[in-house]
Amino acid sequence: MTGSRTALILTGGGARAGYQVGVLKAIRELLPEPRRNPFPILCGTSAGALNAASMAVSAEDFGAGVDNLVKIWENFRAHQVYRADPVSMGVSSARWISTLAVGWLTRHSPRSLLDNAPLRGLLRDSLDFSRIAKAIDSQALHSVSITCSGYSTGQSVSFFQGRPDIEPWRRSQRVGAATELSLDHLMASSAIPFIFPAVRINREWFGDGSMRQVAPVSPAIHLGADKILVIGAGRMADENERPRAAVYPSLAQIAGHALSSIFLDSMSVDLERMSRINNTLSLIPQDVRREKGVSLRPIEVLTIAPSQRLDHLAASHAMALPWPVRVMLRGIGAMNRNGGALTSYLLFERPYTRALIDLGYADTLARRDEVRRFLELT
Repeated sequence: MTGSRTALILTGGGARAGYQVGVLKAIRELLPEPRRNPFPILCGTSAGALNAASMAVSAEDFGAGVDNLVKIWENFRAHQVYRADPVSMGVSSARWISTLAVGWLTRHSPRSLLDNAPLRGLLRDSLDFSRIAKAIDSQALHSVSITCSGYSTGQSVSFFQGRPDIEPWRRSQRVGAATELSLDHLMASSAIPFIFPAVRINREWFGDGSMRQVAPVSPAIHLGADKILVIGAGRMADENERPRAAVYPSLAQIAGHALSSIFLDSMSVDLERMSRINNTLSLIPQDVRREKGVSLRPIEVLTIAPSQRLDHLAASHAMALPWPVRVMLRGIGAMNRNGGALTSYLLFERPYTRALIDLGYADTLARRDEVRRFLELT
């Protein structure tokens, strides 16, 4: 490895984040020294924040950290993430129906569709946050950031923990705040709007970090990255065909479309913007940039994203969900191919998460030479 500092960006996407685990599994196999962490900078958002935090606490043994993630995601069950029993689902549905019907009679409305208390328990038992500071002290880790969205300010806040020389930042609607990361940061970053409840950190309520994250690559750059590997949660390329719509879109289709706009669109736009900046900088000699005080620097980026549509993959495994969840999703049209986008974010079940891991693993090995060059392994 040279002196370049490589960042890993793990994006949001609920259950779709299982794809990231497959990519990391393949990278571990490509490394000549699996224990050594190839990503001194880790940036996570939403479900990607959970994976980023897990890798941060294991930064002193990258291979072991990947093994732990694989073990968790290969054996995921929905009830480990949210309460999926008949009573919990029935109470939640009744609260929402009553709020929509006679909400003007009550001052209290439900905070979320699903109760993700089981996820908090799983993370509490799995992650030792004190190991982040230890990894930073041993130089196995430079920094890690978890991005959340503030409901009061509308700001995208990247809470980061890293070396003491890292300066906080403030841009338009974007803030970098130094702190000791905790379970609350993960729960806030992964709080999908309407589906999971917001979390209060200090004086503000925060939700899913993908909301209003107009520049998802920027935290890695502010933390000092020279190279960035982005693992996406959906196909980055535009679809070439525009199918004919015979019927009005279901509620599940509309909800899935909204979630995709939150989780996927801003990253594609930001990567396109970065490509244009890199091309422009390549036309300006380095000595001229230095003379004119141009602070921008070229950043090498590699993106690995699913080669298949994850909504279709989710639709083929939707029956693995607990029956109370299936009943709820069927009512809004999410238990078919057209409604698979919404299902793909909630399907924390082994058949689907294992398929995601296998896909991420295969997609990465198919580009092994490109990955080796990026990580300077050749």
